[in-house]
Amino acid sequence: MAIKVLVVDDSSFFRRRVSEIVNQDPELEVIATASNGAEAVKMAAELNPQVITMDIEMPVMDGITAVREIMAKCPTPILMFSSLTHDGAKATLDALDAGALDFLPKRFEDIATNKDDAILLLQQRVKALGRRRMFRPIARPVVASTPSVRPTSSVLGTTSIAAHTPATAPVRTSTAASIRASGKQYKLLLIGTSTGGPVALQKILTQFPANYPHPILLIQHMPAAFTPAFASRLNGLCKIEVKEAANGDLLKPGCAYLAPGGMQMMVERTGGSGRLKVIAGSADMNYKPCVDITFASASKAFSGDVLAVVLTGMGADGREGARMLKAVGATIWAQDEASCVVYGMPQAVASAGIATQSIALDNMAECILKESVRV
Repeated sequence: MAIKVLVVDDSSFFRRRVSEIVNQDPELEVIATASNGAEAVKMAAELNPQVITMDIEMPVMDGITAVREIMAKCPTPILMFSSLTHDGAKATLDALDAGALDFLPKRFEDIATNKDDAILLLQQRVKALGRRRMFRPIARPVVASTPSVRPTSSVLGTTSIAAHTPATAPVRTSTAASIRASGKQYKLLLIGTSTGGPVALQKILTQFPANYPHPILLIQHMPAAFTPAFASRLNGLCKIEVKEAANGDLLKPGCAYLAPGGMQMMVERTGGSGRLKVIAGSADMNYKPCVDITFASASKAFSGDVLAVVLTGMGADGREGARMLKAVGATIWAQDEASCVVYGMPQAVASAGIATQSIALDNMAECILKESVRV
């Protein structure tokens, strides 16, 4: 049965264009369109769509207000469309705070340079959100299976790491109470994420104390126009310092560095500390920033003195970088299936036998602090 979609936008052209794209996929069906937020709230309650695409600026009722009302009355996965401007970024982050799960640029040329790629990405995002609502979690640990994709030399500069990582190790589903600190000494915390990441990162980082003893590298799939606003928002909410990473930044404890959109963030060892290298990177990379690239650089710079966490997100970015980290003794954790917006990236590291713990988002901050902060 096709996933039912409600398309909301005050532009008749955009409603028609989005509807055409969605309906091209046999797994999706647009059941109605709305021209403002008030209509969307009413239709969401009456028609029970499985996914809603939502504009932000609309007459009668704006998209952010509509998201709040829909989430209060009939919670539904919502994909926001946003302009790639500072104001658009701020509004999109407000919409995610209100309960929206994902966002895409409103201009299709900003989604992907190739028109067909942009269409496919929109369809994939809608299907991912629709499947989430139909999903029923299974209350048991994930058991690893052999990974379907091996490391590629073009991305990570090696093809030999996979042989050193067991592909059949079980992943423990853990709570904060069940986690026992290993006693290991860390020098760096890494967190990689995509779809659902902004809310997840905010939930975790706001629980960290100002004197958190390690630098933190954050890799969130996000456009270049959004990362400055997101870093600023986190910095205002958190006790730790949060900043958008810049080339040459020296890592300091209690500071989180957010990889800039459209760039690649790597870490190099300089003496007893670390220095960030932020570059444009290869034009053929699927993700900018890319979790694999940051994780791989950390495996060389900090070896096993790393705690790396893979949170909610579509795809498998982070798996091969995590594989490299694990091969040198780093600790790898994944978010559990039930608390993910999209169980793609965490599933990739869990099913490959790379992650040793599967942890719910509500417990993640407490677990990280228990493991990485020596009392």
